[in-house]
Amino acid sequence: MAATRAERMPSGQPLPTYDDLLRAEPSGSSWDYFGRDDQLGTVNFLTPEVRKRAAGLIRAGRTINLDYTLSEFDPFPSGTRPPNQHHLFSNNPYHFDDWLDSFYLQGTTQIDALRHIGYPGAGWYGGRSREDIDTNNPTLGIQKWAEVGIVGRGVLLDVERYFASIGRPIDQSVVTEITVDDLEATATAQGVSFEAGDILILRTGWADYCRQHMDEDSRKAFKNGMKVPGLESSRAIVAWIWNHHFSMVAADNLGIEAFPYTPNNDVTQPNQAPPEKSVDHNGGLHRPLLPLLGLAIGEMFAVEELARDCAEDGVYEFFFSAKPLNLMGGVGSPANAMAIK
Repeated sequence: MAATRAERMPSGQPLPTYDDLLRAEPSGSSWDYFGRDDQLGTVNFLTPEVRKRAAGLIRAGRTINLDYTLSEFDPFPSGTRPPNQHHLFSNNPYHFDDWLDSFYLQGTTQIDALRHIGYPGAGWYGGRSREDIDTNNPTLGIQKWAEVGIVGRGVLLDVERYFASIGRPIDQSVVTEITVDDLEATATAQGVSFEAGDILILRTGWADYCRQHMDEDSRKAFKNGMKVPGLESSRAIVAWIWNHHFSMVAADNLGIEAFPYTPNNDVTQPNQAPPEKSVDHNGGLHRPLLPLLGLAIGEMFAVEELARDCAEDGVYEFFFSAKPLNLMGGVGSPANAMAIK
């Protein structure tokens, strides 16, 4: 295997395997490992030692932006987030201020907070209830990650480039499920190994395809037949992510996983009626990853420049920094992400 994981954090604390977590309550949860009162989830893996070691990856001091603009995907392809409206005002001839209306915090490159998704029958991360998720109650809000930052060693897996190199280019208009074997093969081709606490970034090519080839009409129509390449929704993928003890997994697509999900896959909960509105998350990765594992998830990351840079110098690791908005009780936030090499 190309990807190896550390058995212990730098502090010496043993790290449980996913098989260990399957014996937890609820099964597949990290709640008792991190503590039922915890609000950081896998961001706990970003210890001072991990951050310090990551800082050593800065060699040339070259910065690479990982955010698309706030209006890059207006109208947003899911159909649930109308365009924001940017307004300027002036109180005198030499002054401007501004504000945004209809500012959807998950309408562009963004990070999901732990209050974004709950798990039917178990609740939100740590066993919180739906009633705990309220603007007047900041529990599991994005401000918790804003306070500590998501800072560490970033690793890019350029799956789109690897697939093209072996004659399997990704067709962005259909569903392509990326398996554990695909991830391992990409890592091997790039000479990449992993460390506990890594921020994993995946390139599928979908966000750039959306920008370049989907006009306003096609984006509006997309919600009625969404097809997105991404990670296979499977227990094998969940186990692979946890067993490498990533602090965050981000991708350049709508939700890291491929959509639509394979029917009745092994992360599907039986006897769950679909919601009346929006996407049915049953059978996707968000449920086992966010509320059970406490994994930070990044979506619609701008990775094209990073991918070109990594391909040119053959270095797929870098210092990564993201600073979500310090919004009490926020469900998500623009990522404010940067790679430094």
